[in-house]
Amino acid sequence: MTLTHIMPSLRSSLPAHLDAGVWPPTARWGADGDLQVGGVSLAALAAEHGTPGYVVDEAAVRDRCRAYAAAFGPDAVAYTAKALLSCEVARWVAEEGLALYAGSAGEVRVAELAGFDMTRVTLYGSAKAPEDLEAAYRAGVGTIVVESLGEITRLAAAAPEGQRVLLRVLAGPEPAGGHDRRFGLRVAGGEAAAAVARIAAQPRLRLAGFDCSIGHQLNRFGRYEREIGRLCEFAAAMHRAHGAGFEQLNLGGGHAVAYRPAELDLALDAFATRMRAVLHLEAGRHRLPAPRLTVSPGRAVVARAGVTVYRVLAIARTQGGERLVAVDGGMSDCPATALCGSRHSAVLIGRAARADVGPATVVGRHNDTDDVVVPDAELPSDVHPGDLLAVAGTGAYHHALASNFHLVARPALLAAADGRARVLVRRESLDDLLARDLR
Repeated sequence: MTLTHIMPSLRSSLPAHLDAGVWPPTARWGADGDLQVGGVSLAALAAEHGTPGYVVDEAAVRDRCRAYAAAFGPDAVAYTAKALLSCEVARWVAEEGLALYAGSAGEVRVAELAGFDMTRVTLYGSAKAPEDLEAAYRAGVGTIVVESLGEITRLAAAAPEGQRVLLRVLAGPEPAGGHDRRFGLRVAGGEAAAAVARIAAQPRLRLAGFDCSIGHQLNRFGRYEREIGRLCEFAAAMHRAHGAGFEQLNLGGGHAVAYRPAELDLALDAFATRMRAVLHLEAGRHRLPAPRLTVSPGRAVVARAGVTVYRVLAIARTQGGERLVAVDGGMSDCPATALCGSRHSAVLIGRAARADVGPATVVGRHNDTDDVVVPDAELPSDVHPGDLLAVAGTGAYHHALASNFHLVARPALLAAADGRARVLVRRESLDDLLARDLR
């Protein structure tokens, strides 16, 4: 029995618990409800830089990069930039020894500006625009992932001599419960084999191995293990038929991240050990030299590092009694709730709560039924306009997917580390938005 069971009134005066698997590792409560990340007061950041505001814990990103590098080994991890990218984030990734998976000319350009070794950048994408490929050629991107038969012809016509490519192979069955709209070359029906034959016939292209995408938010190993077995079987057949190389197998990402205390993330070290063992076993079974195993996580590197700070603007009750807490952001800056099914955690910050805690739905400003930031928050009953809320787990796909819905300017991206904060991407202004309107 705890003290709060003996004295229930203490529950309303103690700050909310910060689950270590959900909030940034440096998140700490200060005096009077002041939540700190990286030694920086989030209330002070809100006062100085406004709300909504994205805050990313630099140490958390760097620590996660190091954990992946330690688990899989040097040059075996590429960060997938679509989760969160700025010049500074790209520098952190490079300094911690990770390579980069870029999905557009813009992401390639950011990598260049950050001083990334471009031979360690891979361009991927199901429908690469001409400007994406041109940017890759100009920058000297080391590897390009081929994801359709038609792309091989385009690469063969313009890629630099000896361009290294990986083939995105769909070796398994279609996902249960829906249509398979993934791009890639399917083993079933011979499409992947035809792609290998075409690449082998192109002197400008060098097939270095295979790339795959298993799924999203996965914390079990089985689907990865089965994919390794299928890919090794396919690689052995392609080696016999075309002498195709199999020096690399990229297992992609999709590693689960915990957004709520009850959720499980991927057991990284055990996963890396198991995948290496399965790959060596399957390669040996098919009489292949074991390829280099690589992964390309995105969300799993940055999600936990991010916190978004909002200001409460209004409180309402539905006819059924549901408490709605409306904030100054919403689906324009927190799209992951609607698009990715993320269920975030939220806490009151900036003052000590004295009231009992109860259920609330944190909603946005966009007057839309899908405009939900946190569907089932637990907040003090006296939350009122002017209060600040911090929402955890927003490092991935929040800044990256933010929009100008309702012509709302996108928030600033701030880094916190060692008691200091700095702006990585400044807040948009109305002038920024209107500059593109040729009125």
